[in-house]
Amino acid sequence: MSARIPTMHQGHVQQIECLLALADELHFGRAAERLGLSQSRVSQLIAALESRVGARLVERTSRRVALTRIGSQFVSEVRPAYRTLLRTFTRARDRALRGAVEELRIGFTGMIYEEITASFRVLYDTHGIAVHAHDLPLGSPFAAVLDGEVDAVIAELPVHEPELTVGYRFAAKDQFIALSVDHPLACREAVEVEHLAELDLLHRAGDAPDYWKAAHTPPATPAGVPIQSSTGITTIQQGMTLVASGRHALLVCQPLAEHNTRTDLRFVPVRGLEASSQLGLVWRTEHTSPQLTALAELLDEGSKPPNRNP
Repeated sequence: MSARIPTMHQGHVQQIECLLALADELHFGRAAERLGLSQSRVSQLIAALESRVGARLVERTSRRVALTRIGSQFVSEVRPAYRTLLRTFTRARDRALRGAVEELRIGFTGMIYEEITASFRVLYDTHGIAVHAHDLPLGSPFAAVLDGEVDAVIAELPVHEPELTVGYRFAAKDQFIALSVDHPLACREAVEVEHLAELDLLHRAGDAPDYWKAAHTPPATPAGVPIQSSTGITTIQQGMTLVASGRHALLVCQPLAEHNTRTDLRFVPVRGLEASSQLGLVWRTEHTSPQLTALAELLDEGSKPPNRNP
């Protein structure tokens, strides 16, 4: 005889909501007020959930409320799933309000350039797929796509994670060093890579892999001279502000240098770097979809020069 598969209904979800609220408040009255329920109803729902689990989840005394060890573990496991469920409902509601049947959530760790937004418009016009941009911290390029918070990211390469696919690679760009306008190196036509040892380079703070961080803030010059990096940043604007103060410098790609109009900064090409700067459209391999491949194809088409007849 096969085992009975557990099912979920609205009452079960309400039980979980009660437990999560009680885990936050550790007080039945405050949890009840937060949920808009009576205190007795919260007690009933918690008791029903404990009956389903088969173990005590909450310790109740006249003086305090606390999670049991099993209850604490259950909360830590169920909370991420509950948040995912809420995000799913929110996305479905948003799509219904917009009338869009399909959408892509694309994360960005920097500026969004015209060639990218042009492809987004074509994707909607030709395929009915709406793209919604999500700002991500500079130093956390892959966490959101790995956690399912976005469908893909347009982030700086390299990517070595086996569970990620680079669906499209943008053209490689030269790297520049951002300096304050009065920095001694700001007046040069180019800076040699060994000069980076004279600077305090800003690094991208976050949970990116070490190989990725080293690619964008090298720890040493090719000659082996250490490069100082005392401060981390999470946004380009934060980095530009710190550079303008005169105490730091930042490696940036050519498009960012070309699109920046600040008069208190200078962007100087760097000679001798081992690698150029390159963006990629990255998604989780197991979540490859026709929508993502369609976007990759449009980006590829947009990068080709127009066909001119003689």
